[in-house]
Amino acid sequence: MSQYKAPLRDMRFVLFDLLGAESEFQRLGFADASRELVDAVLDESARFSEEVLAPLNEVGDREGCTFDQATGDVTTPTGFKEAYSQYVDGGWTGLVASTEFGGQGLPQAVGFAQKEMIDAANLAWGNFPLLSHGATEALVHHGEDWQREVFLKPLVEGRWTGTMCLTEPHCGTDLGLLKTRAEPNDDGSYAITGTKIFITAGEHDLTENIVHLVLARLPDSPAGSKGISLFVVPKLRVGRDGSMGEPNQVRCGSIEHKMGIHGSATCVINFDGAQGYLVGQPNKGMSGMFTMMNAARLAVGLQGLGLSDRAYQNALAYARERLQMRSLSGPKFPDKPADPIIVHPDVRRMLLTCKALVEGGRAMSYHAGLQIDVAHNSPDEAQRKQADDLVGFITPIVKACLTEWGVECTYHAVQCYGGHGYIAENGVEQLARDARITTLYEGTSGIQAIDLLGRKILQLQGAGFKVMLGMVQQLCTEHADNPEVAEFIAPLQKHAAQWQQLTMEVVDKASRDPEEIGAAAYDYLMYSGYVALAYWWARSVAVSEAGSSSDGFKAGKRETAKFYFARILPRTLTHAAAIRSGSASLMTLDAEQFDA
Repeated sequence: MSQYKAPLRDMRFVLFDLLGAESEFQRLGFADASRELVDAVLDESARFSEEVLAPLNEVGDREGCTFDQATGDVTTPTGFKEAYSQYVDGGWTGLVASTEFGGQGLPQAVGFAQKEMIDAANLAWGNFPLLSHGATEALVHHGEDWQREVFLKPLVEGRWTGTMCLTEPHCGTDLGLLKTRAEPNDDGSYAITGTKIFITAGEHDLTENIVHLVLARLPDSPAGSKGISLFVVPKLRVGRDGSMGEPNQVRCGSIEHKMGIHGSATCVINFDGAQGYLVGQPNKGMSGMFTMMNAARLAVGLQGLGLSDRAYQNALAYARERLQMRSLSGPKFPDKPADPIIVHPDVRRMLLTCKALVEGGRAMSYHAGLQIDVAHNSPDEAQRKQADDLVGFITPIVKACLTEWGVECTYHAVQCYGGHGYIAENGVEQLARDARITTLYEGTSGIQAIDLLGRKILQLQGAGFKVMLGMVQQLCTEHADNPEVAEFIAPLQKHAAQWQQLTMEVVDKASRDPEEIGAAAYDYLMYSGYVALAYWWARSVAVSEAGSSSDGFKAGKRETAKFYFARILPRTLTHAAAIRSGSASLMTLDAEQFDA
């Protein structure tokens, strides 16, 4: 069974040294978010994740959820319900929620660290409270006062959980095709009828009620995505005064049998005239959906990060213990019958790849969390706008890159174990299976790429991109004469300039041929992710070198940064070549000729 130990030292380095979170929290009005308090939150979250959730990871994979066809009930794996009760009792469900609705009101950046630990410890379990945050955000920003009062407090307390009901059997990303109907009732509610699939935590035994946020069409709605409305549909009926009623016409039809995350209930949910309430304006449901989706996309990026880190930890421990052959330059442990495999260059290649992607990804994602705090709380309007632009730009990068790297790192872990990695009892093959879904749900990597290039660059004229380039330029200017980071600044400047040039080239080509957007999107996204990580590695070295640490931490940052710039950043060459190759190499072949 794989083990997990929360990487608290690096988490604290990112939050406090790299991002300056302690002073930033105070500036943003989080008066209670002192260093002492945040440290205590991290320590306790680590304990809960390591001691309660991590031991249940293999249990959930082995048992999975069970479905009762007769009743439509779903039972979670052994220990999941008890762990959720402890989670609620500890106040974790409301960690970053507003105090107005019973939350603790801590910064999102702290919640990001807590969430990474949960996902690393037990991704399947973490999916049950996951979408409550998206449902909460949708109701906060789009719901009526009575809806916030009635639904948010039990969601924040953890007595209820939330879902996002978007996908239908015939309709995935293209929500304009959805068929679920919403018929007005005399009392101002709506009767919701339709079937939704792939609903994470759509049914379970952890809470007394489940609040579904459902996309549906009104009778007179226009066709396509402009005719979609958002509704809140509880499993148990809830009155406008908060009173609980009889079971709603909401039923789980089945649960999926999946490649991974067996302990997470992925449900088919049938609505048969279920009572629901309109959230926001009629036919304006897409804005509420994007509020939920953007929160979920960052959360899924953290899932990729957590799995990468757990995989790395276990591969590293195994590589230090497993004896196999001698070092090519002579025995490193002559008192042993063979050297541990960590002496071999190829094993080090895999381990360093994981370390570089994990630690760089942690900096990038936590910074995104901090920018959410800035966007919501800064006293400066211009700063709020800039942070919001940056979050919008970085969200598809965090979601897609951290999950793609999650697949890469978990597979590296399997490879480090060799044949033992393929054996279930060691636990790393579960991490590889679990990681695969993260590149798919809440929008595939291809969808993130289209969002980044088609929306964030073209439609929004690169507002967030300009903020990111400004960050890179500021770092390069600040350290232009700093010999400690000189070897990183020059290549970072070069790649940033090429990033800007590639962007202009794609925009120009797209003005003449729309296919260029789709053809370049994935490679543009990955190129963006690698350059963004180069920025965070250069900044990490600069901060660690300026610190007082005298142990191996500082050297570890520098040497990992060297590896990243030498071995991983050059992947941008391939992505740049693919971007510039244009759409013809993809679009010329006739569909009928694929099997010729």
